[in-house]
Amino acid sequence: MKRTLFLTLSFHLITFSTFFLLSEKHIRINSQPMKELENNPQPKELPRIAIAGLSTESSTFSPALTHEEAFHARQGDEVFTSYPFLSQDSLDRSRANWFPTLVGGASPGGAVTCEAYESLVKQTLDLLKKNLPYDGLYFDIHGAMSVVGLDDPEGDFIVRIREVIGKKTIISTSMDLHGNVSWRLAQNTDLITCFRMAPHEDRMQTKQRAVDNLLQRIETGKGKPAYKAWIPVPILLPGEKTSTRVEPGKSLYAKVDPVTKQEGVIDAAIWIGYAWADEPRNHAVVMVTGDDKAKVTNTAEQLANSFWNVRAEFEFVAPTDSLHGSLDKAIASNKHPFFISDSGDNPTAGGAGDVTWTLREILSCPEFKSENGPSLIYASIPGPELVKQAIAAGVGGKVDAYVGATVDARFAPPVRLTATVEAMEEDRAVVVKVGSLHIIVTKGRNAYHYESQFNSLGLNPRTTDIVVVKIGYLVPELYDMRADWIMALTPGGVDQDLESLEYSRIKRPMFPLDKDMKNPDLKAKLVPSSDEI
Repeated sequence: MKRTLFLTLSFHLITFSTFFLLSEKHIRINSQPMKELENNPQPKELPRIAIAGLSTESSTFSPALTHEEAFHARQGDEVFTSYPFLSQDSLDRSRANWFPTLVGGASPGGAVTCEAYESLVKQTLDLLKKNLPYDGLYFDIHGAMSVVGLDDPEGDFIVRIREVIGKKTIISTSMDLHGNVSWRLAQNTDLITCFRMAPHEDRMQTKQRAVDNLLQRIETGKGKPAYKAWIPVPILLPGEKTSTRVEPGKSLYAKVDPVTKQEGVIDAAIWIGYAWADEPRNHAVVMVTGDDKAKVTNTAEQLANSFWNVRAEFEFVAPTDSLHGSLDKAIASNKHPFFISDSGDNPTAGGAGDVTWTLREILSCPEFKSENGPSLIYASIPGPELVKQAIAAGVGGKVDAYVGATVDARFAPPVRLTATVEAMEEDRAVVVKVGSLHIIVTKGRNAYHYESQFNSLGLNPRTTDIVVVKIGYLVPELYDMRADWIMALTPGGVDQDLESLEYSRIKRPMFPLDKDMKNPDLKAKLVPSSDEI
């Protein structure tokens, strides 16, 4: 009896003690929630961010057309390969749940076909619909795409994206400084920035800045900027006159970063615009975004006026001459390699890349008729039939075929080359020799910007007397290689003589086409928020 009573009391005592301890723990947890949560904050749900974009630069003064395959569009996780700062182990990758849709980039060329544009846009919109809703969207564009029969394609694209994702999603846009910012694009985006260097050595830093601006506004809860100031500046200049390597572009763009450090300013940007398309949106623009109205508007007006005040100081980034004048200088020079830019058909600015006018003129020069003449590399001209012949003939074999002018024959017809095969790179490109000329003939349109491209064909530009490249201002690797350089003012779809181009739709007056124009109104125009669309 005593033993049973003892066991019963012990059981109740243990049960009560356990209940008391559990209750005490429960009371302790719930009586100090604020302090413990402050010391150990609960993880926030990561924002949902989509990625989309189409990039190219299209000359409406070129007969070339750009088709869908030229964009080499990537979808899904393949998109991340375009952005090193979003690699699997990167900080920015861990800051959000990412939903890459479609990102495509085509080399500059002629206008994009309507069919290609509609196909790529539809694919993007269909992919966006799969993972709605989004807190943010990174919009990666160039800003100078032209589409047959459509004005302002980037503006059209972002409007159609808005129709899918809605007004609440914050869009952050990154662009080339040679892009165009229409009012429609400015209204539908929330954050916007562009390159600050030409050549574009800050390409990836700009894209990361656009993404970081987006993440910061979402993470802090600040959301869309309170103000977006937009100022159209009636200036239309080629990139070859506005390089940030030289003045006044160097000092003008040096003003941008410091003003972004102001409290209340998120970002500031100056767009030179794209000179070789005839649309109303083609002109320079300044935009500033932020939360302080006075600072945003004043900063935009300061940058716009700084640009306008130096408009007459912009000159070509290199000495210029006619082609024959450039060749005379190069032949007489003791500086090697002497680079000549065949600027009018520059495929990296929108030229067709197959204009034969320059090659025809070089072939007619007596200085290059003999094998012992000055060595000259010509890079390059498309000629698939010659490439096919060269592969069949082999190195040392003879070829006789026409090259170039299948797309743009306005200035010269196809050129017939009777030559010796010197080298080949699979079925993509060959080198043929005529006199002292080493001519790179390609299967398709191609630009030669890197020493490795020349080396792969057995060519050494550093030990060559003259190197002629279809380009405007030299990209960094060629610029560093040059002993001397001149820009030949040649014909083509991106002719540097803008006054000779038949503009009919850009807004006038426009400097320098209208040299005596009055000073424009450069007051900031506040762009309505995308919430108000």
